[in-house]
Amino acid sequence: MKKSIHSTEYEAICRKLLEMRRLAGMTQQQLADALAREQSFVWRIENGERRLDLLEFFWVCRALGQDARAVYSELASAWGDGDGGGR
Repeated sequence: MKKSIHSTEYEAICRKLLEMRRLAGMTQQQLADALAREQSFVWRIENGERRLDLLEFFWVCRALGQDARAVYSELASAWGDGDGGGR
């Protein structure tokens, strides 16, 4: 199992979270405030410099008004095998 945060799948997650934040009309600072984190936390996620764990993914989705299960399902479908890349 590859452990790099630079996988194609992880890059897709970062792009999706950035897209969702922009569609929500939120700045990085506003999202960081909603998460009780620093703005740099959001920047590092969106730029692939920090890997999210499952709970953080859930919290970010919730702060953006999105259902984490639906977001994951959309990403997994885009990866083509329905299970998140099969890694």
